[in-house]
Amino acid sequence: MAKSSADDDELRRACAAAMDGTKQDIVLSIRVAKSRGIWGKSGKLGRGHMAKPRVLAISKKVEGQRTLAFLRVLKYSSGGVLEPAKLYKLKHLSKVEVVTNDPSGCTFLLGFDTLRSQSVAPPQWTMRNVDDRNRLLICILNVCKDVSGRLPKVVGIDVVEMALWVKENTPVTSKQKSILQDGPVTTAVAERDMKVTVERELVSQAEEEDMEALLGTYVLGIGEAEAFSERLKRELQALEAANVHSILENEPLINEVLQGLESATNCVEDMDEWLGVFNLKLRHMREDIESIEIRNNKLEMQSVNNKSLIEELEKLLESLRIPSEYAACLTGGSFDEARMIQNIEACEWLANALKSLEVPQLDRSYSNMRSVREKRADLEKLRNNFVKRASEFLRNYFSSLVDFMTSDKSYFSQRGQLKRPDHADLRYKCRTYARLLQHLKNLDKNCLGPLRKAYCSSLNLLLRREAREFANELRASTKASRNPTVWLDGSTGSNQSANSADTSIVSEAYAKMLTIFIPLLVDESSFFAHFMCFEVPDGNKIAPTDDDNDDDLGIMDIDENDKAGKKSADLQALNESLHDLLDGIQEDFYAVVDWAYKIDPLRCISMHGITERYISGQKADAAGFVRILLDDLENRISTQFSRFVDEACHQIERNDRNVRQVGVLSYIPRFATLATRMEHYIQGQSRNLVDQAYTKFVNIMFVTLDKIAQGDPKNADILLLENYAAFQNRYCYEITHISHDILFDLANVVPSLAKAYRQASKSYEEACARFISAIVYYQFERLFQFARKIEDLMYTITPEEIPFQLGLSKMDLRKVVKSSLSGVDKSIITMYKRLQKNLTSDEMLPSLWDKCKREFLEKYENFAQLIAKIYPNEPIPAVAQMREITASI
Repeated sequence: MAKSSADDDELRRACAAAMDGTKQDIVLSIRVAKSRGIWGKSGKLGRGHMAKPRVLAISKKVEGQRTLAFLRVLKYSSGGVLEPAKLYKLKHLSKVEVVTNDPSGCTFLLGFDTLRSQSVAPPQWTMRNVDDRNRLLICILNVCKDVSGRLPKVVGIDVVEMALWVKENTPVTSKQKSILQDGPVTTAVAERDMKVTVERELVSQAEEEDMEALLGTYVLGIGEAEAFSERLKRELQALEAANVHSILENEPLINEVLQGLESATNCVEDMDEWLGVFNLKLRHMREDIESIEIRNNKLEMQSVNNKSLIEELEKLLESLRIPSEYAACLTGGSFDEARMIQNIEACEWLANALKSLEVPQLDRSYSNMRSVREKRADLEKLRNNFVKRASEFLRNYFSSLVDFMTSDKSYFSQRGQLKRPDHADLRYKCRTYARLLQHLKNLDKNCLGPLRKAYCSSLNLLLRREAREFANELRASTKASRNPTVWLDGSTGSNQSANSADTSIVSEAYAKMLTIFIPLLVDESSFFAHFMCFEVPDGNKIAPTDDDNDDDLGIMDIDENDKAGKKSADLQALNESLHDLLDGIQEDFYAVVDWAYKIDPLRCISMHGITERYISGQKADAAGFVRILLDDLENRISTQFSRFVDEACHQIERNDRNVRQVGVLSYIPRFATLATRMEHYIQGQSRNLVDQAYTKFVNIMFVTLDKIAQGDPKNADILLLENYAAFQNRYCYEITHISHDILFDLANVVPSLAKAYRQASKSYEEACARFISAIVYYQFERLFQFARKIEDLMYTITPEEIPFQLGLSKMDLRKVVKSSLSGVDKSIITMYKRLQKNLTSDEMLPSLWDKCKREFLEKYENFAQLIAKIYPNEPIPAVAQMREITASI
């Protein structure tokens, strides 16, 4: 047997989900088929009356002391999910009727006394089988009995058969409840975990016993069954005959009844036709009402749309209207400072009005309207007229400000008084029109180009006039003695370099020029960048300055939406405008540099360091032209210093064309003084500049020294060793009357001089070795020439064969020893005198004589070793004896 849907757990959960939130407990849920029918007649299944799948759920809800029972009808949605369809209260259930025309007995009707129209056919519920029908009906009867205490009327079903079905399908339980006073007994039935309550027995055992006792009191007189049966047949025939007789007697009445039924049938048929006609008219009426409702809805929608359209048109007309006060300002208002607030408000209104007529702000469908196009043209014409008037006013205003300042001489430096330029009043007056410029940029970006050129040309005249007057008065008020430009020329006096005057006031004047004007130019550049609405980062001044009055321009307040550090696309345009603003002012800086060079060329070193500090301090994008100006100044200073270095190199090279040079050349000691002065002037990052000069000086000095030495080969080594010794400051020379230990100290801290010092030391050692060797070889030529011949032959023959060679016999050895070493002390004294004669300074003699003795002893020791090896039996003076002789001199 197939499983009943009442036992379907999935169906119970789906019902519980559909009833979620009702706080009702499901007693039973089962699937049914729904159709339409009337009382006492079987339902006809046709169009509109097809059976539909439904689910009946019986539920309970407890409210305080009461318990409510419900019958829910659930239907399937398009997604196959159960959803509530109808709800009935079981306390209103009055009738349960099984349709007799259904042979299966599975179809029944449920009548509720709350139905408003009894003419509407109640739904018919068809079960899958009789067991499901009995199970559902038993549950309904039980719930009605428990909740409302009464049973609905049951029609078309045998109560006895129902009780028998309950007994057959009720499992035996170990516990039964006691007999109630009203008679019925309740048995709890559990089928596969399903909570099903079976109706109590229709006749209790006590009632059955009473009924048997009652029947026992009657004597029916039934003896034999056949006799009793015959008796009943006879009585039945008599009753039938009596009934036929009564029927025949009542035939007229029956005919009247039949006629009445016939007329009633005709009336019903007429009524049916009338209802069909009324139904048709009602259908037409419904269609007419529906069309009227549709037209009414369209009219309402049209009314709402018209109202919205009117509101939109009113807003559009309001935006197209030009207020009279703004129109007066835009067409012919004054640009005086007192009326700037009205002009700014008019500009803001005009910008918003133009923006409101653009597609993002205005609906695209409105943009092509004739009135919108005409109003946009009027606004653009008004904008162009206002921009033209404002631009002309500002150009004249900038020119008048500068003319006023240039006409007053108190703004500029005068004789005996250096005047620091002060543009605070100028910037204050310009700041009045800063917001106007911002709005002009928003209205027309192209209008700022001529305004920027007009501002640059006007202010450029003022800045150049201030720089020229300041530079002239600065040079006139600075009194400094000129230092010689000839430092290394051998034709000048020796005391020229030592008596140089202090020219630090020149560097201070140049630093003052930069201190006054570089911050001024940076401030003017920054002010111009923000005042003329360039979108560039706001750089801060880093250059050293003693100007404590930092003019806070407040330009960032012009446009609150401007963000610091924002990269702009018009940086190139800013640099071009700054060139127009500051071009020409560099000539006055060049004049100061040239003036300082004429007084003291070495001051280029300190000016170069000052310029380097200012270059490293300018990082802002708005200071681009100032960086270019400083770079040009640095190049100018470097060029002037290179000119000085080249002239000094030419002075060194002129020594080569002079008469025969003896002793220390004049530029060697003077270089120490020059290097000391240059190191004193170094500031900041000028080390590279000075090191390049050192390298060039040293190269020219050494090359010139070599050329002079090559011109006198006889005394070349003496000239080289004396000059290289002087360069290394090994001794104090009385040529310049100063100590040259200074250059030695500088070489310990200056890498470029240390390199030159090592080069000079190497060249000195080489020249000294050649000179000492020549002195020694000249005095003992035969002795050491004999030794050289022996050394040369040792590469080709054995030592035993050398005494047999021509000129190398033992006799020849004795002659050489006798001629060279007899009176050796006199020969050594002669060598000392020769060394003393060749030197121009006696201060070098002790060290050179020590080297000479060491050289002689080394050569003689090598000679003695050769003689002992080649001529083992020939006696010669011992090395120790020679060492004693040289030590005694």
